[in-house]
Amino acid sequence: MILLQDKMFGCIAGCHIASSMGAVVEGMSWQEIEEQYGYVETLYPYEHYWNGWQREAGTTEDGVERQKLIITAIGEKKDRVNAEDIRAIWLRDIKGKVGGWISEPFEETLLAMAKTGIPAADLGRYCDYAGLNSFARACHPIGLINAGDVLSAKEDVLQCGQLYQTANSKGLKWACVTGVAIAEAAKPHATVDRVIGAIYDNCDKDLVVQEIDKQLDYTKDCTTIQELRERFDSVYNGQGMPYPFSYANEVVTKGICILRMVQGNTKEAILAGVNMGRDTDCVAAVAAGIAGALTGAESIPEEWIKQVDYATSINPYTNSKRTLKEHADLIYYAFRSRLDHMEQYARQMNY
Repeated sequence: MILLQDKMFGCIAGCHIASSMGAVVEGMSWQEIEEQYGYVETLYPYEHYWNGWQREAGTTEDGVERQKLIITAIGEKKDRVNAEDIRAIWLRDIKGKVGGWISEPFEETLLAMAKTGIPAADLGRYCDYAGLNSFARACHPIGLINAGDVLSAKEDVLQCGQLYQTANSKGLKWACVTGVAIAEAAKPHATVDRVIGAIYDNCDKDLVVQEIDKQLDYTKDCTTIQELRERFDSVYNGQGMPYPFSYANEVVTKGICILRMVQGNTKEAILAGVNMGRDTDCVAAVAAGIAGALTGAESIPEEWIKQVDYATSINPYTNSKRTLKEHADLIYYAFRSRLDHMEQYARQMNY
């Protein structure tokens, strides 16, 4: 049996490595990826936001920076967190003028609003992109601190996600898939089928489950990423609008289809997402994060882990220079503390 601490490391390592590998080819079609790189299966240096900063191979991107702030909040509280807990970490740890360097430009607006003292859960009202995957591809720690507790994971995603998007928005309904799937995957005898079943049982039936079910059926005979990405060409092909590749329904649905196709193998989930085309870093982060919570990090090459840790150590803009293991362990020990408090409460009230 895979231990919970290993599942948490698999989730964080899978997500962060996927983000850094996928950022190299983000926004490219799979045809462009194939022409320029063949099949991507290593970490490359890259430039992002066209600002001249040549990033070391293994450097992560904006979605992981969001995630690091959530991890810090969880680690310091040693329990579940809410939007106010995370906002406090924003104000303390986010460096100034990082929009367009390590985070999306719209996140500077959210940070400016956070400094005004308005309720943290109101901040998402000031983001113009209610359907984006901003939180769906970053909320992995919310699933992990609620390991095995699917309903609390969903509740916390919907509350904390209001830092980025409005309550009841499409983006947050899709973010519930990531949180619910990770909380279910962290159970001791979880399987791919049980993870998908938890999504069906707990996520929005009309908006979310209907689309996932339709695409799982449409791609059920795909056994390779080459087959899967060709199949999706006729389904997800938006162009000519802000963030055309990054809407949560596309990213999350592709992530779940990859999870099913690779049967939870973390390394293969990373590679499938990276070579999918369009929003490669986010698709890979969703697929690999859930896969890692299910099967751990055993399949991930050690050199990938070391390179991401090195790139983080020299990143001048990151919100945290912790290693992958340190990030995962911060959540794990917070979870152990949460369990201790729950056990003490149970003993006190069992009379």
